Amino acid sequence: MKKNKIIFWIATIIFVLWDGVMPGLTSHTPLAVEAIRKLGYPDYFRVMLTVFKVIGGIILALPFIPARLKEWAYAGFGISLICAAVSNAVIYGIGSFAIFPLVVLVILIVSYVYYHKLLNAGAFNRGRSRVVQGGLATA
Repeated sequence: MKKNKIIFWIATIIFVLWDGVMPGLTSHTPLAVEAIRKLGYPDYFRVMLTVFKVIGGIILALPFIPARLKEWAYAGFGISLICAAVSNAVIYGIGSFAIFPLVVLVILIVSYVYYHKLLNAGAFNRGRSRVVQGGLATA
């Protein structure tokens, strides 16, 4: 279980720093504003995406957050990264701009897989019955 925890935390920390913290620090820069504009999105989309990414990063990083909420954060980040890859592929073609979000998605998937390994092993004692067994637990 120690190996699983190390892999989980390394993947999660890398992902949260890259896609949860960095957008909050850089989304207001002229380069970021121009990049979103070139993709055809309105400026409010950049702000909204940044807010959701920061909130999602907080949800993934804090171990006491309920499992159901973490599932939504993982899903939201997954959709965001797939959409980023598609948007970049449509505008710039298949290249580094389109492939990089998929590389980040792989890191997210590693975090997700090891999160569930730890969840099933009882490392996170909260929320297991709700997510793993699929029903709403009555406590």
